[in-house]
Amino acid sequence: MTTQALASSRRSSELALHASASCRGAAYLLAGLPLGLFYLLALAAAPVVGMQVLERPLTVERSLLNGLLRARIPPLPDDPPRGAALLLAARLPAALLGLAAAAAPIALAAAVTTELISSLAAGGDRYLGPVELDGPAAAGAVLLVLPALILCIAALEAAGTTTRLLARQALARTRSGGTVRDALAESLGDRTLGITYWLPERGVYVDEHGHPVELPDPDSGRSWTAVEHGGRRVAAIIHDAELEAGPELVQAAATGAALALENEQLKADLRARLQELRQSRRRIVHAGLEARRRIERDLHDGAQQQLVALSLDLQMLRARMLNEEMRGLVDVVAEKLGTALADLRELARGIHPAILTEQGLAPALEALVARMTLPVEFEVHLDGRLPPSVEAASYFLCAEALTNVSRHSDASFARIAIAQAAGCLRVEIADDGVGGADLANGSGLRGLEDRLGAIDGELSLSSPVGKGTHLVATIPLEEAVG
Repeated sequence: MTTQALASSRRSSELALHASASCRGAAYLLAGLPLGLFYLLALAAAPVVGMQVLERPLTVERSLLNGLLRARIPPLPDDPPRGAALLLAARLPAALLGLAAAAAPIALAAAVTTELISSLAAGGDRYLGPVELDGPAAAGAVLLVLPALILCIAALEAAGTTTRLLARQALARTRSGGTVRDALAESLGDRTLGITYWLPERGVYVDEHGHPVELPDPDSGRSWTAVEHGGRRVAAIIHDAELEAGPELVQAAATGAALALENEQLKADLRARLQELRQSRRRIVHAGLEARRRIERDLHDGAQQQLVALSLDLQMLRARMLNEEMRGLVDVVAEKLGTALADLRELARGIHPAILTEQGLAPALEALVARMTLPVEFEVHLDGRLPPSVEAASYFLCAEALTNVSRHSDASFARIAIAQAAGCLRVEIADDGVGGADLANGSGLRGLEDRLGAIDGELSLSSPVGKGTHLVATIPLEEAVG
């Protein structure tokens, strides 16, 4: 297709759009005649029966605005906006004025056409007012109809555009502290609107939380408009594809919000870096957890098994000895070997208990509590196995806390309560000891606080002097590394 043909096709499309807009504007104005009377009656009844009587008129008006004028007004809140009553009150006079403005050029054209036909039908000297209708004058009079039609189309389209803008302002919901996205969604009338921020160093778009986002495909029903500031791309507005019918509206909104979006881009970049840091910390925790498991397996399958075998060999050797003195020496060696084996098992358990890997948090804590010399109340409510990093963090938190209770608190009992709620695991450890514990002064608890922080967990401590200690850990389960 040639350039001239493309230009002709573009002009035809633009003319069709203008004609369509004017027809929809005319339909909206005509609908305003009966509806305007209905709205005035509803407004008159509102002081008596309450403002809820305006709910139905506002719903009808919003449907007309969105359907005929493409206003894209989102669903209205339960309490009508301040300008709603004014919009309804102005509906009838606005319809009359709009129709009068559109009808004026049509009436002029109709009058000229009627006079022209009458003069031509009368025969003889043909005049239109004081002008003699010779050939050129008659042709010029006929051509008066064309600009009249153009004026009518322009008037109807302008009436629709003006009404659309005023209606958006009248039905706008009051916002306090809204985001840039909220403001753009309100002004463009697209509640599904989204904003992604361009990070040139990474070559990706991210959302406000720093997570990567893919721009929509052309056939997805969604489209996007780039936002630039100072010659640099800072963001993209993802919106309904139908908004492409008015790209100037989207582009104007994007330009107006460019500075604010540039500031939001910096925040999104910071959040993306924070996300990367969190993921890196989780990977480190996961790698450390895997290393602990591997060491525990190596100790169990290697040195521990060899010591057990050596203990059996000593028992067999003792059984073959007849000399009581030599048997006594073997018993001493076996006792030392048993102590070493117990120490090795305790060491392996401290690195990473095998029962935690094989059976989960509840059985591992039950075994931990059973080894305590202090009475411990124990309550666990879980919906199944947890991510390994969460199980390990919770187990070692309880182990470190119970060790501190038995060594330093002079408590008579301790209590452990673990439960899942709202996508988090809550771990509580309390005792009735002397209190006075401080996270800053305890390397063990401080290390556990760092471990929890690596998986986005939080640790709080309440330990007033003489009133015991209460530890609470909250660990999110959704983002935990498994």
